Amino acid sequence: MAADPLDDYIDAVASALALPVKDAWRPAVRANLEVSLRLARLVDEFALPDEAESASVYSA
Repeated sequence: MAADPLDDYIDAVASALALPVKDAWRPAVRANLEVSLRLARLVDEFALPDEAESASVYSA
């Protein structure tokens, strides 16, 4: 069976950050990463007109 790229990514990031990821946590970590990637894809696919400029001031 081929390794899943998302599982490989979780392993690599956990290793790079020296962050232990218990086997019991892996399904939740994977589910959250899948949601984050799906939302990021929506933002990435949103077309902006060429004349769009970034906001100069952000406030809450």
